[in-house]
Amino acid sequence: MRIAIIKNSNSQSKTAAQKLEDKLTAAGFEMDLVTPDVVITVGGDGTLLGAFHRYAQQLDHVRFIGVHTGHLGFYTDWRDFEIDQLVQALLNDSGQSVSYPLLDVLADYEDGTTSHYLALNEATLKRLSGTMRCDVYIKEDFFESFRGDGLCVATPTGSTAYSKSNGGAVIHPRLDAMQVTEIASINNRVFRTLAAPMILAPDEWVILRPEPFQDYLMSIDQFSITPQLVTSIRFKIASERIHFARYRHMHFWDRVEDAFIGAKQ
Repeated sequence: MRIAIIKNSNSQSKTAAQKLEDKLTAAGFEMDLVTPDVVITVGGDGTLLGAFHRYAQQLDHVRFIGVHTGHLGFYTDWRDFEIDQLVQALLNDSGQSVSYPLLDVLADYEDGTTSHYLALNEATLKRLSGTMRCDVYIKEDFFESFRGDGLCVATPTGSTAYSKSNGGAVIHPRLDAMQVTEIASINNRVFRTLAAPMILAPDEWVILRPEPFQDYLMSIDQFSITPQLVTSIRFKIASERIHFARYRHMHFWDRVEDAFIGAKQ
């Protein structure tokens, strides 16, 4: 088994990553940052998001494992004081995994070029100055004219992140759905939007056709992009999926309770 270890710059993460690498090497595993079978991130959910984008072209054969150096996150099953248990789980590995849906984003520009992205959590479109104005289509059918700060399209795993702060629902990651939430929409006698989150089926897609301004900001997970003059952006559930090597099960709703309520502690 070839393993890549990706860590953040935190000193605690660096110490844990070095300990993990030493123990994995001693156990006979091969360290490989180029074509790994398993990617282990040491840090937090942001570290795993970065690793996902680094290996996005290898999702068909890569499994991910998250080690958290703070409190448990939504993508991290292990704590930094559980290195020995993790190494033992890898030694007993039988290829077990769980997979989650991803978001496919296709942007078309006025000059005829396109950009394609995969998002693990969410993608957003905003304007840097002024109100964003765009038409929203579900499949090819016109749905509404949006006016406001922006729109967020999230995966089920991303439903606990920025989408939730916009009033979105928390969606179990076994559902192949995507959710559209409005960011500070304008609703008055002139402009009307649904003003509620929309959860779309896996065979549906959303198209945004914004008015032609140069100052749009698009985000793909934690990465921000200032695109060219964009004419449309299509969002749908991707054919690719992310795979996590799971050696023990932590119920999704336990993660939600721990992250947002904490009454069981």
